[in-house]
Amino acid sequence: MAAEPVMASDLSAAQIAEKNADARGGLDAWRKIQTMVWVGHVESANAPAHFLLAMKRPNKTRFEITALNQMAVRVFDGSHGWKLHPSQDGKPNLQPYTMEEMQFAHDEQVIDGPLMDYQAKGIAVTLDGADEVEGHKAYRLRIRLPSGGSRLLWIDAKTFLEIRYDRESRNVLGQSHTITVFYRDYRAIDGLQIPCTIESGVATAQAKDKLVIDEVSFNPSLGDWMFAKPGTPRQDKAAVSIGAEVRPGSGGMVRRAP
Repeated sequence: MAAEPVMASDLSAAQIAEKNADARGGLDAWRKIQTMVWVGHVESANAPAHFLLAMKRPNKTRFEITALNQMAVRVFDGSHGWKLHPSQDGKPNLQPYTMEEMQFAHDEQVIDGPLMDYQAKGIAVTLDGADEVEGHKAYRLRIRLPSGGSRLLWIDAKTFLEIRYDRESRNVLGQSHTITVFYRDYRAIDGLQIPCTIESGVATAQAKDKLVIDEVSFNPSLGDWMFAKPGTPRQDKAAVSIGAEVRPGSGGMVRRAP
């Protein structure tokens, strides 16, 4: 990314947000999406893995990742979060989210991102400058969240789609670092633009994880119990119920909804 601006800031932050909503399929169309499921695979230096991400407004999430025939699960019910990992003794290891994980989950706009309906969400957006990101001229927006946290978001000056997203985080030692996310390979699914490749990692690290979305489902029926603490009644059926909506391996992007 170039350090100096590469174009004039000829649009306001509000105008850029409006053009972004139009480019992604329109504000009204996104408002109709109450639940969404992604199924795909992970490309990384580690073992091959597959994932399933279920999202429900306003910020409920369930993320499953399976590698070497073992599944790890992260769930957030809108107020509390838990992570379930396999352990060496074969017993599942269930832990609550850390304070930072809780804050991140509270802040995320899981269905449509921070720009869509940003004023109604209590989010402030300002134009922070202009850069070049991977050969694309882009507007750099600063996102101020209701919690007081902030993010940087780059919008392609030609397509008006998100191409990069930065947020501050801390590692297990408490050291601060920047998490950088790149959005690539946008595809139109039922008129909505979805980035089918999402690459993320610490900005200073060379190795990054890449999520490749193979299948998408809009508005599948997702009960709140699917996002409850693992081990509670009906949680064991969550993966089966979600999987019934979108099945991996069918080849290509699909939409399935009631």
